[in-house]
Amino acid sequence: MGTSPTPQIWELFAVLLVAAVGVMFVLTAVLDALAVRLLRRRVRRAPTRKPPRPGTDHGMAVRC
Repeated sequence: MGTSPTPQIWELFAVLLVAAVGVMFVLTAVLDALAVRLLRRRVRRAPTRKPPRPGTDHGMAVRC
């Protein structure tokens, strides 16, 4: 049962290997871009605090 791989098998292996590397490269680039977009969106939303409107603060009201 000791058969050696034929040249056609090696050619198919090479084609599949190159295709897998290409798919992995594209998938990694897409996921990186998505992660960067999510991080930038999260950073923009963090410091958005609106100051309280005048007249709505029921804490310490001082009237003279």
